[in-house]
Amino acid sequence: DPPPKLRTPVPHVTYLHRMPFVKAIKSKAYFSRYQVKYRRRREGKTDYARRRKLVTNQKNKYESHKYRLVVRITNQDVICQLAYAKIAGDVIVAAAYAHELPRYGIKAGLTNYAAAYATGLLLARRHLTNLGLADSYVGQVEADGKVFKIEKTELDAEARPFKALLDVGLARTTTGSKVFAALKGACDGGLHVPHSPKRFAGFKDGKLNSEALKDRIFGNHVETHMRVLQERADGSYERQYSRYIKAGITADSIEDMYRNAHAAIRKDPSAAAKKPRIEKPKSYKKQRMSLAQRKDRVKQKLATMAARAAVAE
Repeated sequence: DPPPKLRTPVPHVTYLHRMPFVKAIKSKAYFSRYQVKYRRRREGKTDYARRRKLVTNQKNKYESHKYRLVVRITNQDVICQLAYAKIAGDVIVAAAYAHELPRYGIKAGLTNYAAAYATGLLLARRHLTNLGLADSYVGQVEADGKVFKIEKTELDAEARPFKALLDVGLARTTTGSKVFAALKGACDGGLHVPHSPKRFAGFKDGKLNSEALKDRIFGNHVETHMRVLQERADGSYERQYSRYIKAGITADSIEDMYRNAHAAIRKDPSAAAKKPRIEKPKSYKKQRMSLAQRKDRVKQKLATMAARAAVAE
């Protein structure tokens, strides 16, 4: 007998492939069960899944605060804050901003990698000075780009290093990001922030190039770019580095500028005294006129009426 014929397998086709387009109708049942998200989630400002992990503390910690190193990079500023969460909202313990750096000699380039490092360093030294731990936890005095993690000092065994967790918000945590420059500055300043060097500038092929990171900290990448534009001589240098030129900053002086700024920050990290705001109180009440002013007003009205009557005649 001939062998039985085998059936050719038919490809599996589900009904979903042959269904026409069906419009999703949001009925009354859908809207009655819809839950409005938090306001800052709707505005795209807060990642609450990440915030919950950064804020939640163990119950047996009682009132021990869980501090966060908050770093935000804007178009014109670098913001570094130490905060902890309460029911009513976050409490800011210390803060440092890049717009304070001109006090320490950094007149331009307040949002680059080197400025972010200096801002993190300023925050660390300012907060440790306020706590009275500046001498116990000096940190990395000379920035060398190597991995530095603070340890419990032998000088004061009772005081542990101040610990904070990095909070970058919605920023992309890519290698070389400026939020990690602020982290590096805070660690070199004496804060204990658990981290890995994988996101520092210069990390490649599984290891950190400390010289490349050091060049970024001292602004050597800016110096190189300035020299490239100067060689072009097409006006791009004057256009892109106009604020540097106005402040008298040249390619040869950039590294010394940042090195001197680091020393000045360690010497006096305190915040500048705020100038008192003198505001004239607003008054919406019409002032009462004196008798002489009222009589003069009547004379002006009579003179105006007489002038109009003369013109009409």
